[in-house]
Amino acid sequence: MRFVQIIELETDRIDEMQKLGERWQEQTEGQRTVTRQLVCQDRDRPGTYLMVVEFDSYEDAQRNNELPATQTISGEMAALVGGPPTFRNLDVVDQPI
Repeated sequence: MRFVQIIELETDRIDEMQKLGERWQEQTEGQRTVTRQLVCQDRDRPGTYLMVVEFDSYEDAQRNNELPATQTISGEMAALVGGPPTFRNLDVVDQPI
């Protein structure tokens, strides 16, 4: 079953966050299990961002989380946010379009 994780965070350092994301992509090439990722800015709450990350399964998400680069870079990202991020873990039950 497909799995989606939504991560909501607040930061005024989005450029630095994006650079860390690029570094993560380089370091996990051929290893990561993410199938798609969107980074969105909330129009109604400046400085609030949502990352929508898709995986083929919950198990793939867990494997991705265990990658050394994921652990390291997520720790570095934590230093750039204004508090702990909020995580939503979702099983996809329907995708009609």
